[in-house]
Amino acid sequence: MKRVLLFIFTISVQLVFAQFRGQVPEAVKYSASKVVDPEYGITMYEKLNFQVGGDSVRNDKKGYSIQGWMSDFYESGAPIHKGYYEDGCLKIYKNFYENGVVERSFKVSDLRRCNMQLFYPEGKLKSDISYYDGNPQIWTDYYKNGQIEYAEESTKNMEHLIFRRSYAEDGKPQEIFEITDQKKKIYSKKEYSENGNIKAEGQMKYNSSVNDYQKNGKWNIYNDLGILISEENWVNGELR
Repeated sequence: MKRVLLFIFTISVQLVFAQFRGQVPEAVKYSASKVVDPEYGITMYEKLNFQVGGDSVRNDKKGYSIQGWMSDFYESGAPIHKGYYEDGCLKIYKNFYENGVVERSFKVSDLRRCNMQLFYPEGKLKSDISYYDGNPQIWTDYYKNGQIEYAEESTKNMEHLIFRRSYAEDGKPQEIFEITDQKKKIYSKKEYSENGNIKAEGQMKYNSSVNDYQKNGKWNIYNDLGILISEENWVNGELR
């Protein structure tokens, strides 16, 4: 009797798997030379991430939207991607270089916030991006030596910048742009020569009617030694 029941159970399980076999996603294998861009990394999954502007869904061979965890691999067998899907869209995922190092990691903090981190093949952080309502609100890029290359932060509604800073690989500043009056949307800006000396500095103002930042007020201009050589007066982006 037990053998009969076991046989019936086995047949039932096989029928269930046969019914849903077409809905179970199959892993895909990729050639590293074709999918890993030397500058931008592995970008083919971004179209499946609505949180960062993606507009596509992933289906299995039968046309069903993928649900749950899914992994893909390089032709060598090493993992390239592991992600959690809901209705074919990515919610959490990691991509990997063929050497096993994480290429990027994405996670959702809450309904409005999420974070993306990108890494160099050696494992060092390359970019750290915090999104708010699908927009990159805080963005920091790094050189391979760990030095910050570029950083910016915008208001949550992406109306205007809070700051924008860029640096050379040795840490010397290239440009520092920071808000000084939030209400009037007035900024200070400093530009630097390659040797690190100040090149120009002055005030700017955000003009919402043209969606641009314009020079406004006195600007000081310096030579390569950092010595003041001239002064300029600007009004709403026009030199007076």
